[in-house]
Amino acid sequence: MSSSPIWNRIQGNWKQIVGSVKQEWGNLTDDDVAQADGEREKLAGKIQDRYGVTQAEAHKQIDNWANKLKF
Repeated sequence: MSSSPIWNRIQGNWKQIVGSVKQEWGNLTDDDVAQADGEREKLAGKIQDRYGVTQAEAHKQIDNWANKLKF
């Protein structure tokens, strides 16, 4: 799934959308976001850690967020 066209654009524009990531998941630290570095699986892991959700729930949240982006 991380090779989807939307996710490819997210990775390519990661530095520009960091603010959106922080807004969506306010419990993520700057280091969490920097470590994710546009990689979907790493972001999912950070969301799981900070919010105590399952991997499936983290991916669902990421998909919902990604679909709201204007790409």
